[in-house]
This record gives sequence, C-alpha cells and structure tokens, in this order.
Amino acid sequence: MLRLFPCLSVVALILAGCGAEPPSKNAAMPVPNSGPKPAASATTGAESDGKMTGKAPDVIPGQDADTEEKPEEKKEHAKSAALELPTADGHNWLTRDELNAGWIRLFDGHTLFGWKANSDLNWAVNDGVISADAGSPGLLCTTTRFADYELRCDYKLAKGGNSGIFLRTALKPADPGVDCYELNMCDTHPAFGTASLVKRAKPETPVMGDGDWHSFHVRVEGPKVTVQFDGKPTLEYTDATEKPLTTGFIGLQMNGGKIEFRNVYLKPLGTTPLFDGQTLEGWREVPGSKSKFAVQEGTIHVSNGPGFLETEQTAGNFVLQFEAITNGDKLNSGVFFRAMTGTEKTPSHGYEFQIQNGFKNGDRTQPDDHGSGAIFRRAPARRVIADDRKWFSATLVADGPHFTSWIDGVQVVDWTDERPDNENPRQGRRLEAGHFSLQGHDPTTDLAFRNLKLSKTHE
Repeated sequence: MLRLFPCLSVVALILAGCGAEPPSKNAAMPVPNSGPKPAASATTGAESDGKMTGKAPDVIPGQDADTEEKPEEKKEHAKSAALELPTADGHNWLTRDELNAGWIRLFDGHTLFGWKANSDLNWAVNDGVISADAGSPGLLCTTTRFADYELRCDYKLAKGGNSGIFLRTALKPADPGVDCYELNMCDTHPAFGTASLVKRAKPETPVMGDGDWHSFHVRVEGPKVTVQFDGKPTLEYTDATEKPLTTGFIGLQMNGGKIEFRNVYLKPLGTTPLFDGQTLEGWREVPGSKSKFAVQEGTIHVSNGPGFLETEQTAGNFVLQFEAITNGDKLNSGVFFRAMTGTEKTPSHGYEFQIQNGFKNGDRTQPDDHGSGAIFRRAPARRVIADDRKWFSATLVADGPHFTSWIDGVQVVDWTDERPDNENPRQGRRLEAGHFSLQGHDPTTDLAFRNLKLSKTHE
C-alpha cells in the first residue's frame, strides 16, 4: 500500500548528526481548526528544486544519496522554497484530535509537493485550492500508493464539466473497470453520473454536483468502497471480480471544464498497535544498549544512550504512525526501519526516520540536522514542523524503494532510493522486511513515544 552508509564504529554510528549549536527555543506552530475561510496566504505552484512553478513535477521529488558518504562529510542540500503556513483558521488544516487519530494532509494548501501529473494539464495552486482548466485530460496523482484508507475531499466543478477522483489507480489507467476505481464527477454522464464508480456501480438516487463546492468522504477497505456525498451515504460497492484492486495511487482528474480541489485528507486504515501501552511485550533491547526504556503513563520513555529498543516483528512495505515528544531543546533521536537484527557490534543497520526539531536562523526550512521526518543522510525534511516539548504526530510510508513522511499532517519527505541493492540500508537500497527500532541517541536523550501503530501493505 501506501500503502528507505558505510560501516562505522558503534559510537560514531550512533552519535553521527549531533548538533553543535547551543539550544534555542523554537516558536510554536499553531494548528487551527478547519474553517469556512480560505487560507490567509498561499503560494502558487509546486515545490521542486527550490523553485515554484505552476505545474506538478514531472518526476517524483526526492534526493538520491551518496553511497560513499562518510560521517565527517557535510552534505549541502538545496534549500527548499519557503512553505508559508497560515496562522489563522482556514482550509487545508487538521485539528489536533484528527492528527492524533492518524489523518494527514495530501495537499498542504500551498504547493503540489507529493503529487505527479500524467499529462500537460495546467495544475496550479491558488488561495489554498488546486485547479486545472486547460491541457490534455489527465490526472494529478499522489506519488505515494495507498491501500486501505479514508479519504476526504472538497471539489468545485464548472457547470457541465467532467472530473473524478481515482482510487487505487495506476499512474495512467486505461480502463476504470480494471485498473482503478473512478469516482465520477459528471452530472451529464449518460450512465455513471456524479458519485458513481465508472463501469462498476452507481447510486440508487442520482446526485448533482457541478457548479458549487461539494464534499466526498470515501472509505476504501479491502474489496469494499463506500461513498458519502455532502455528508450523506450515497454508494456502497464490493469488488467481486477475480482480481480486486489492493493498492494504488490517488488521482485528481480534469476531463473537461474547470475543476478545483481543497481539503484533501487521508487516514490510513488497517493499523494495529506496536505498543500495548502497558508493557514492552513484542520489543527487545539490543545488546550493549546504555539507554533506559521504560513504560511511563502509557508511553515508551527513552533516556540516556546510545541504545536501541527493537520490535520482534518485521515489515517491508508498511504505514507506520506514532506520536512523540522531545523533552529538551534540539534533542536527537530516531526510529529505524527495515533494519537488520541489532547486535552489540551492529545495533542499528537500518534506514532512520529522524527526530530533531532544531532549525537555523529562525528559518524552519533550514533544519539543524535533516529535521524531524527526514530519512537521515538520505532525504532532509523540507521544513521543520514540530516543536520540542510538544507532542507531534508522525506518519511514515514505505513502498518498495519509495519513502514518504508527514509531521503533524504535513508531508516533509518524498524520496526514492535509487542506490544498488544491499542488505544493509546504510550501504545501499534494502527492499526486504526489517525491524523497527527506537533510538536512545546519547546521554542527553529524553523523549517518549505513544500510539505506535503499523499497517503492513502488499507484503
């Protein structure tokens, strides 16, 4: 579904990336509730290579890694374009309760980061809205595949227009009865009107959806698709074909007339707890660890270091979600994944989802040490979203060589590992399943995790 280093000495490996700057107090980032007003400010276009354009990127955004990078080497990453986030209530926001429940933003309200167009349509972002009205009909697809999920989306279709939302789709679907579930938006379609699944099912009672803003709430789970239109149950469909679709991209379509989208949110389904909130059953401390891992008030508290707490189970393709808090300024930790079994000699040979909320020069687009949500040493976070001493939500999706991450609902990484295959992710691309491991980075470590949950996808 949604559903990613040469060998070092143990000490150098674990301590790599420690910031040398003195602690600083990070400014809080408000997370306003959704409201009826558009965002206070918005930037037009897609974020790619530090430039803003009016079209989606032609390739999946990301950054390849130097397989020979040494710990002392300082890699300079191109500064991302400033991602200005509204400070007042507006569209494209999620509440704290929604974030804690696992919802993420597929559209950040300002850029087309995390999306890929399959035609020359003039996809653009203005005032918190994605729109297109000219060019060859086609899709704007997520760069990430998803399996089971809930999807919420608002749209506005010009009178007499033709559009749709494609679920579990190929990048260039040829037949909506075979390689996607096409949720249609077309009041004038002769057979499958608005809220229909083209070639599959249609509502018993037709609905009309052009000319004004409307909303879809879709649940895709196993072979079943359920649709609500403007808050009302509208369609239920169960795929009884020989090969029901199990995963794919999400695509926004322009097939005729101007189309606009906003408030595009997704919640992964099918997750199961990695932590029962009471014990460390299912986890083991990697031999040689100096960290202390303790269950405190429903959290896994990590102090001191270096050390690692490793899951007994493994996963290859997955969605991982959790909440974390750092109890200090610019503290360094991480969650390792697809990791080899840890030993005293090799405790953490895996990809690392970085946790580090510091940033430079008062600019959140300049992370101190790759930034929370980064794939450490491989793909920096485009922006520091979380603040120290405050709980934040995290989502990581691994799908083959492609990795995406969200912090507090905002996508910060979109990266494809194009290195040669290697059992050790520090030295090359690992596609095989591996462990998850919580890091105690150093003697200053003081953080906690809760609500850890995992969905394995198309293993």
